[in-house]
Amino acid sequence: MIMRPGQQLLLPVNPLFIWGSMLFALALSMLLNMALWGRAAWMPDFLALTLVFWTVHQPRRVGIGAAFLFGILVDVHQGSMLGQHALSYTVLSFLAISIHRRLLWFGVPSQALQVLPLFVAAHAIELVVRLLAAGKFPGLWILLAPAIESMLWPVISVLLLVPQRRAPNPDAHRPL
Repeated sequence: MIMRPGQQLLLPVNPLFIWGSMLFALALSMLLNMALWGRAAWMPDFLALTLVFWTVHQPRRVGIGAAFLFGILVDVHQGSMLGQHALSYTVLSFLAISIHRRLLWFGVPSQALQVLPLFVAAHAIELVVRLLAAGKFPGLWILLAPAIESMLWPVISVLLLVPQRRAPNPDAHRPL
């Protein structure tokens, strides 16, 4: 793959780090659901954010199957209609896979703007399924969650790429 000028060469990612970060994001989402405010409509979905990140950066290791599995786990934890988050996460993963090559050509701030429609689509699917199952409308605060997730994209990108960053080598005769 041709790299952008100035892009740093990354080390291979450890699969244990990928799945560990996914499980940490799942635990963080579960913890935030049990917090004082419960499942607030404006709260970002850290699992969806981590899922999109790894689907974009490692599409052969994290894909639609992993998204479905984590979606079922979130559905069971929240007691929501079984398949609500699973459908949302699988569509989110599919959309992330379909734009991952184009997305990696942009800088991180531009990437944040381009993943915003993915998060909007995922929350819209969750909302439609919830309303079809005779749930109540959570309010207009739900529009804030995709925006917060998009603003967290640069933070997640920096945090999850830290183990892969290669220390700059001062040797001028080494090609890589």
